[in-house]
Amino acid sequence: MAVYTEVPEEALAAFLEGYDIGRPVSCHGIAEGVENSNFLLKTTQATFILTLYERRVNPDELPWFLGLMQYLAQHGLSCPLPVADRQGRTLRTLSGKPAAITTFLPGGWSRQVDTDMCAQVGAAMARLHLLGEGFVAERPNSMGPQSWTGLLEACRARGDEVRPGLVAEIETVLARVLPAWPGVGNNPSLPRGQIHADLFPDNVFFRDGKLSGLIDFYFACTDWYAYDLAIAINAWCFDADRRFMTDHAKAMVEGYRHVRPLEAAEEAALSTLATGAAIRFTLTRLYDWINTPSDALVTRKDPLDYLVRMEFCAARMGERFLP
Repeated sequence: MAVYTEVPEEALAAFLEGYDIGRPVSCHGIAEGVENSNFLLKTTQATFILTLYERRVNPDELPWFLGLMQYLAQHGLSCPLPVADRQGRTLRTLSGKPAAITTFLPGGWSRQVDTDMCAQVGAAMARLHLLGEGFVAERPNSMGPQSWTGLLEACRARGDEVRPGLVAEIETVLARVLPAWPGVGNNPSLPRGQIHADLFPDNVFFRDGKLSGLIDFYFACTDWYAYDLAIAINAWCFDADRRFMTDHAKAMVEGYRHVRPLEAAEEAALSTLATGAAIRFTLTRLYDWINTPSDALVTRKDPLDYLVRMEFCAARMGERFLP
C-alpha cells in the first residue's frame, strides 16, 4: 500500500480552492508504489492524481522533477502534467507534506510483457531523451555509482542474512564495475541528458496494447542515456524464472534505435551499464529488506531477483551484450 498520510475531506476542499479544477467529488488512495502517498482525485471537472511526497524524495528537488515533467508533457511526451494553482504554483503543502496535482493518464501497467511492448518502451525512452535536451537544468544521479559503496557498507552487517556470501559477491562485482564505468579514468564519456532512471513495467501505462504514458519521474536525473536503457533491460527482459529474454532486449534496443541511434561507445558500454544497474537495484532492495519492519505497510522486494541479473550481466562485461 502507498498511502502514508491521510487527507481529511475539509483539508482537501480547502486545498482545491486554490485551483481552477472544480470541487472534489472523491479522493481514494492508490495501493501501488512505495515512495509517496498517491490518491485518485475526481473533481467536478476531471480526474487527477494527487501526490503527497514522503520518504526518499528530497523536497528541495521537487521543483526540478515537476519542471521536467511539465516540460516533457508540454513538448509532446505522454506523461503526467503538473497542474498549476491560480498563482502558478505546481508544488504546495497538504497535511503537512509537499503536495502536487497532476493530470490523469488513461491505461494501466501490464503484468504480461511481450516484445512489442518492449519495442514501444525503447522508442518512448528515446523520445524522452531527445525531448529532454531542451530542459537544460541538471540534477546529478543521487543513486549513481558514487552511492553504491555507501549502500553496500550500510548493508554489510546484515546482508548475509538474506543469503550467505551475498555481501562479498556484490563487493566483488562492484570492484569490477566502478573502474570500468563510462567517464572514469580513460573510459570514454557517453551522450548524456535527462533520463527517467526507474522505467519499470509499473511505470509504463498501456491501453489496448499501445503505450499510453510514462509515470513516476521521481528518480529522474541527468546521466548517460544508455544507462537508462540498461535499467529498462534489467526491468523488462528477465522472465518470472529470472531467465534473460534476448528477444525482448533486442526489441527494446531496436525500438530505441529507431528514434535515436546508439553510438558505438554506448553499444560497447551496455554490458557494464547493465551490470551497474543490477547492482544499484540489488543494493537498494537489500537495504530496504534489512531496514523495513516486517509489519510495515510496504511490501518488500526480493533483492535476489536483481542479484541474478547482476550475475548474468557481470559475466558479459567486456563483451557485446546482445548477440
